[in-house]
Amino acid sequence: MLDILRQIYLNSIFYDKKISRKFKENLEFKPSTHLLTSIVKIQTKKMNIEDFSVETFWSNKELSDKQINKLNNFFWLFSLDLKSSPASTQSIIKNWYEINYKYNSKSWNFNITSKRIISWLSNSKLTYDESDNYYKKNFNRIVQKQALHLLNQIDKIENYNNRLVGTAAIILVGICYNDEKNFIGKGLNHLKKILKNSLDDFNFPKSRNIKSSIFFLKYLIIIREWFKESQIEIPDFINENIFHLGQSYAFFWKNINFDPLFNGNNISSNFEFDHYLKRLGYSFKNDNHEFSNYVGLKNKKIHLFMDVGPSPNKKFSKDYQAGALSFEFISNGKKLFTNSGYHNDKNLRLNKLSRSSAVHNVLVLDDNSSCKFKKKINAQLEIKDNLKIIKKKIIYEKDYWKIIASHDGYLKKYNIFYEREIEFYTDVNKLVGIEKIFGKKNIPNLKFDIRFHLDPESKATKTQDNKSILIELGNEGWKFTCENHQIEIDNGLYFGKKNTYIENQNIFVSGITNLQNNNIKWELKKI
Repeated sequence: MLDILRQIYLNSIFYDKKISRKFKENLEFKPSTHLLTSIVKIQTKKMNIEDFSVETFWSNKELSDKQINKLNNFFWLFSLDLKSSPASTQSIIKNWYEINYKYNSKSWNFNITSKRIISWLSNSKLTYDESDNYYKKNFNRIVQKQALHLLNQIDKIENYNNRLVGTAAIILVGICYNDEKNFIGKGLNHLKKILKNSLDDFNFPKSRNIKSSIFFLKYLIIIREWFKESQIEIPDFINENIFHLGQSYAFFWKNINFDPLFNGNNISSNFEFDHYLKRLGYSFKNDNHEFSNYVGLKNKKIHLFMDVGPSPNKKFSKDYQAGALSFEFISNGKKLFTNSGYHNDKNLRLNKLSRSSAVHNVLVLDDNSSCKFKKKINAQLEIKDNLKIIKKKIIYEKDYWKIIASHDGYLKKYNIFYEREIEFYTDVNKLVGIEKIFGKKNIPNLKFDIRFHLDPESKATKTQDNKSILIELGNEGWKFTCENHQIEIDNGLYFGKKNTYIENQNIFVSGITNLQNNNIKWELKKI
């Protein structure tokens, strides 16, 4: 009911008057287009605006909702070549605001509007220059009107990434029109609030989402560069947060050059962003082996990455995966054991599967994930039952690594704790794990599974004695064994690449609990 009333208000003449007050008439700062290359996919083959039908641009009835959204956010402007006609581009914008001068729920969607403002102002050579005064007057008004709409709606937006984009658009309008009172000041206050409410004590997202951390870093750098280019003093809190988010970037990417597949992350290949940072003079460093409840141990050839953190608050659990205590093991740049990645498309079944503990290198008890999820009204999933980390210890020496951690994810339902102990002996390239299932009372007979998901390019073969599995990846061979338990090779799905999946294999250890304490020992050794 409240949503219906809100839409009635937003479509009313009262709201239109509220966001249509007197505007500043002069565009005083025009940001450089290249500052957006960190967030915009630049096509190698540029398009010419003359290839489009200007007259029918907004009247194509055959477009899908996704295509319409892409047209309305105007990020396609970044794909136009410099030979494109400003007059044709401006004609399309003129047609747009003649149709959409008043709010409507589709074209004035918060995220779409934010991107449209950024795109229009960042492509001023096509969208603004060489135009007449009548066009410029209307352009300036519609830009500021949309920015006022963002200011009015920003506190109602749940997604902090979308809030950040909206805040960036508001600040950019303030810089471009030299409006400190209405847009720069208010935008910076919202930015402070977003950072305070969405980042933890390590300045890492409370969602525990690696991708979101990089997203925040990219937009903060863009905002900083707008201030720098316009010769306005850069707020100290922006510099401080870039420093801390840069440490996160160094830990999760620069130090390792691969994407750890935890909590909503996919293969991203941030090499282009590395070039962007270098071009603008940014350099980040982090020599710690633990950061915001992730552990990263490495030498010249081996990387061991592990999630030793609790689940986030349900408010921040939109992309969380139930992979507590899961790990990835990398040898010479190739993932031997890899979590299966994340599927974030509209397919709820695949999304739910990719969030389960079963697609991670971790123990699953009685076919249940360590966290329960429930469906929200908008069909998204959020955490129903949280888990806590109750023990954590890390040893990181030249010849010996050890990680011990435990959680209470199975305590509520089974009165059971789960502890994982992983050791790596660097001199003999041997990884040893002990999975511990224990409780205060005798444990009932429960089925447990431990999966070790393999890179899709690897090959696994079971030995004739059924006691070992040989793994071949690249030019290396490894041998997996597990004492006193059955091991098999099973097929699975790999979601490493965004919104796609392929088949992969996993090593499957299974058994039945029967005592107060159950220890399952396994070993991986290079051959």
